Amino acid sequence: MTPFLAQATDQMTRAELLADDPWWLVLLKAVVILLIGPVLTVFLIVWERKAIGRMQNRPGPNRVGPNGYFQSLADAIKLPFKEQIVPDGADRKVYFLAPVLSAVPALIALSAIPFGPRVSIFGEQTVLQLVDLPVGVLLVLACSSVGVYGIVLAGWSSGSPYPLLGGLRSAAQVISYEIAMGLSIVGVVLYSQSMATGDIVAAQSHGWYFYLLLPSFVIYLISMVGETNRAPFDLPEAESELVGGFHTEYSSMKFAMFFLAEYVNMVIVSAFATTLFLGGWMFPFVGLDSPLNQGWLPILWFVIKLFALLFGFIWLRGTLPRYRYDQFMKLGWKVLVPANLVWILIISTIRAIRNNGGLTTGQILIGGAIVVVVAVAIALLVPEKKRADGDSVPVTGGGFPLPPLDLRVPDVPERGAGKRRRRVAGRTSEPAQVGAGKEGSDGTV
Repeated sequence: MTPFLAQATDQMTRAELLADDPWWLVLLKAVVILLIGPVLTVFLIVWERKAIGRMQNRPGPNRVGPNGYFQSLADAIKLPFKEQIVPDGADRKVYFLAPVLSAVPALIALSAIPFGPRVSIFGEQTVLQLVDLPVGVLLVLACSSVGVYGIVLAGWSSGSPYPLLGGLRSAAQVISYEIAMGLSIVGVVLYSQSMATGDIVAAQSHGWYFYLLLPSFVIYLISMVGETNRAPFDLPEAESELVGGFHTEYSSMKFAMFFLAEYVNMVIVSAFATTLFLGGWMFPFVGLDSPLNQGWLPILWFVIKLFALLFGFIWLRGTLPRYRYDQFMKLGWKVLVPANLVWILIISTIRAIRNNGGLTTGQILIGGAIVVVVAVAIALLVPEKKRADGDSVPVTGGGFPLPPLDLRVPDVPERGAGKRRRRVAGRTSEPAQVGAGKEGSDGTV
């Protein structure tokens, strides 16, 4: 019976192996996945500060620990002991809930990422993944999108105009770039014929999607920077305009939770890009049966790809200035989304032609190049539309419309503790007596 059981184990799929995991192994995987985010956050903060310091010809943190690498640990110990300041006009329940709502979904999304192939943990055959859902791609997208609710609620509940503007910016930003990110994944799903993350990695054994679907990969890279509110797309927390944006009124551990959510989201979208476009845990140019893709070694390949994408975030922050908001929204709606729709149409056409046994890949590429050249030529030959003289807005020297000079900003309604305190003070205080007594009658004292 033993050979038959071994043969049955070898033929089990990833989902069946995960379903056969004992409870202690599931608990072990869950704890490790929950620790990945905070541990990488502590490392990424120091790495980012030191890397940008080198780019800007300054040392970066160099005091705490050997070569300054314990600086993040010192910050993590310091932040919980700092004073918690709650604004009087804040909605306290939502104010305290917003950081939790921003951080928790970010920690959950890593559960659907495959970190490696089949391994043996304390004698149990399993795969390095917590869950392998048929719609694992949608789970990661949903978890990365729910975090924006925490940012929006943080901006609204603070009772201050700058956080509110930051929260509204974040809502518009995530909606815009979530569409582009979702459309960039459609090509991967069409090629792999699955939305399970494990199947997508296995489908790349004959070629990674980052060069087979290069436009989808480029659009995803741009979208993931906008999705995570990182520079040059860090408009919800633009310190030059909004002081600190949505977390201006936060301090102590709640402020630290927003930082945790930001860096964990960076890890999630980078791990997701590795899974979708960079072959996941596979070593390049070798098959699944190669010793390089067996056992625990593939975790190293996954980590190398992950850190290469994370360094891209740091490089962008140290290189590019912040976008203007209208430029940012124009890039999302007028460039990324239309380009994605056209690319999906091209992919669908190529797949249909290849499945019907028509043209070869070379003939398809030549035909596509001809179509692109013709489209560019037509776009260059079409004359530019002239603007009518009466269809203009009075602008300043910088080219921006001026707000009306009699603009009046409405007062912010009082909420929370400030409203209750004023209500109690109004009941207890007595109005001043005006015009009573001798002083009021004859004007003499």
